[in-house]
Amino acid sequence: MRVVAITACPTGIAHTYMAADKLTETAKRLSINIKVETQGAMGIENRLTEQDVQRADVVVMAADINIEHSQRFDNQKCLKVSVQDAIQHPKRILSQCQQLLARK
Repeated sequence: MRVVAITACPTGIAHTYMAADKLTETAKRLSINIKVETQGAMGIENRLTEQDVQRADVVVMAADINIEHSQRFDNQKCLKVSVQDAIQHPKRILSQCQQLLARK
């Protein structure tokens, strides 16, 4: 399974990056391919390419604010969660991605 994710919190400092790290670490342990874009105080970092988005099976939007350029994901299966959920329950989120992918 290929996942792309966007993390963004209101201040764009600690929680944005904590959520990105937790999702990345957990995906690695579960052998899930993931790439995470952060939208924080430093702007957009690790920007997802059009190819990243097209290849993704599921998009995780771990954001407590509106993300920039969200129209990129209009034709994708998306899972929207809070930044806190991504920090505290990354395994559950990735499990939900697998369930979302299994739905037709």
